[in-house]
Amino acid sequence: MRLTTRSKFAVVAIVDLASRSVGSPVALSALSERYEISVSYLEVLFSGLRQAGLVISTRGPGGGYTLARGARDISVADIVLASEVGKPGGSSRPVDAMSSSQGAMTADLWAAFNHSVMEYLASVSVAELVSQQAPIERMPVAAEKSSPAKRMKPRPQLPREGVPNSVFALGALRALE
Repeated sequence: MRLTTRSKFAVVAIVDLASRSVGSPVALSALSERYEISVSYLEVLFSGLRQAGLVISTRGPGGGYTLARGARDISVADIVLASEVGKPGGSSRPVDAMSSSQGAMTADLWAAFNHSVMEYLASVSVAELVSQQAPIERMPVAAEKSSPAKRMKPRPQLPREGVPNSVFALGALRALE
């Protein structure tokens, strides 16, 4: 099992859908603008998510994607597996980077690790991630208003009179002495 940028983008996109698609689909162009991901990349990604039954597409003006199930019923593991299986050239089975001879001594360790990671990802629902996002999005606005550094005007830093402000000015003063 590998956690790739593709699976991370998929989780971000699904959480965005869950938080924004109340009653209407979310267009890939809007996701593209918010997260600076190309629309063509999102189209390929969402194709795999749609095939896995995680999202539903709506065509036409005002179209886009919505969740196929409730946010509580979709786990991060579901998203990761769907995004990696839907990858061009991907398979339904997780790929191990080591050959059997290279990893024979530690195969059980890595199998247990992968199992633990997938178990954890399966325990986290999209609804939990959405509930964690709301306070984070509002936090910078409140921090800017209360920050004393933001209220103070920056003072220009000018050299004091009679103090050389460069190596050349210092050299010129030394030459005069």
